[in-house]
Amino acid sequence: MQTLSLIGAPTDIGAGHRGASMGPEALRVARLSEALQSRGMAVEDRGNLSGPFNPWLPPEAGYRHLDAVVRWNQAVMQAVSAELALGNLPILLGGDHCLAIGSITAVAQHCRSLGKTLRVLWLDAHADFNTSELTPSGNVHGMPVACLCGYGPRALTELGGCSPAISADVVRQIGIRSVDEGERRLVHDVGLDIYDMRYIDEVGIKKAMEEALEGIDENTHLHVSFDVDFLDPTIAPGVGTTVRGGPNYREAQLVMEMIADTGRVASLDIVELNPAFDKKNQTARLAVDLVESLFGKSTLMRDQRR
Repeated sequence: MQTLSLIGAPTDIGAGHRGASMGPEALRVARLSEALQSRGMAVEDRGNLSGPFNPWLPPEAGYRHLDAVVRWNQAVMQAVSAELALGNLPILLGGDHCLAIGSITAVAQHCRSLGKTLRVLWLDAHADFNTSELTPSGNVHGMPVACLCGYGPRALTELGGCSPAISADVVRQIGIRSVDEGERRLVHDVGLDIYDMRYIDEVGIKKAMEEALEGIDENTHLHVSFDVDFLDPTIAPGVGTTVRGGPNYREAQLVMEMIADTGRVASLDIVELNPAFDKKNQTARLAVDLVESLFGKSTLMRDQRR
């Protein structure tokens, strides 16, 4: 039985609002570990990583807190790499989405060493493809996909010693509905595969997910980077950057169930949960519910041969 390893990264170092640092504990209070164990899975909680305190300073040369962001991502990369080396499935409990630079860099290294094909599903309201020249804020949580694809400071693009950590063609972005103007041009230039909410409205969530999951096979390592602001804020208010018009509860459940049906999920980020904006931890409880579905919970017993 593969062990699921929970890795807390309690920081909002890359975010524009304080509070994502409380995300790991909110997920634990919502009984994430117990929910996964009830699915018959072995779960080990590795506790929280440590890193620099958020000094809450203005940007320098287009980045806020770059040195501290690098240190947090180094810690995440090392922790995720250690779990993958043990044959475990790492689950990063964020924290803000800048931490995906560290987690996905570790996963990409792991895939290269084993000859695995990497597929990244980026569930998010935002494309997160800003750069220091394009960003309106300097917040690095708006830049992780760009950094992973080689657009950013060397300290992040070369975090794992190989730049870029991934190519844009391994990423499928689901639920996007907020992209800055300059970011939009760069996304088109690199050919990022985006299933935005207009496309989902036009073709339906099932069709969009079938396309995003196409080509996954037994040699695929599937990494899911789940930003809680992917969800519509009417059901998930506990995030710092709400954007109206996201997937509803049933759509989100279908997304997770279809991913689970592939049987290839091998690593996971849960990020941007901000209890400071939540209501009685309802967003954390919803996130746990959806993660259960990601690991096989469904309304009815389904014949996987269909």
